[in-house]
Formats: sequence, structure tokens, C-alpha cells
Amino acid sequence: MARKKQATTHDIFLKKMSVSEQKKFKVEYREFILSELILAIMKKDEISVRKLATAAGVFSAVIQEIRSGVKENITMKTFCKILTAMGYSIVVERNDFRIPIGFPR
Repeated sequence: MARKKQATTHDIFLKKMSVSEQKKFKVEYREFILSELILAIMKKDEISVRKLATAAGVFSAVIQEIRSGVKENITMKTFCKILTAMGYSIVVERNDFRIPIGFPR
């Protein structure tokens, strides 16, 4: 007899929301994760807002808004430019098939 899968706290949290609330939450959560990833990399690499902005070719305000959570809708282009400037890349991968996404360094 198969055991019933126990719902996670995340699942329970989402079930209490309306469909429109779930949609909004998912968008905000994705943006949060992207900003947290950039913050973690900045901390690890000990890179300042100004230095990163210059290297990525974006305004310092963009990096600062990402850091503070004010910036919404980070574009893939901006995200890739920031990661590339820090020496990272994004790779879409499935089994043995890999596609790097980003900008040349």
C-alpha cells in the first residue's frame, strides 16, 4: 500500500491563497530568489555595487534596487550581464544537452 505524500509547509501556504494571490506570490518569489542569488554572489566575491555596475554595464541604481528588493521585473538581459560580469553563467541543461545563456566576457 502506497503512503500518501505529506504536504509541505509551502504547499499548505499556497492552498490557502486564491489563484490570483498564488500567481502574485510566485512572481514575487522568483524576483526574490534572483535578488538573493545576486546578493550571495556579491558577498562571496566581495564586490561593491559600484564595481559590479561598472563591470556589468548597468547603472549603480539598478544593482542597489536589486539589493534592496525595490527592483521588480529584472530582465534576463540584465541578470545575465550581472552574472557574466561576476564570472558566472547560466546553463539550460537536460540530460547531456547543454545550452549556455549569457553574454561574452
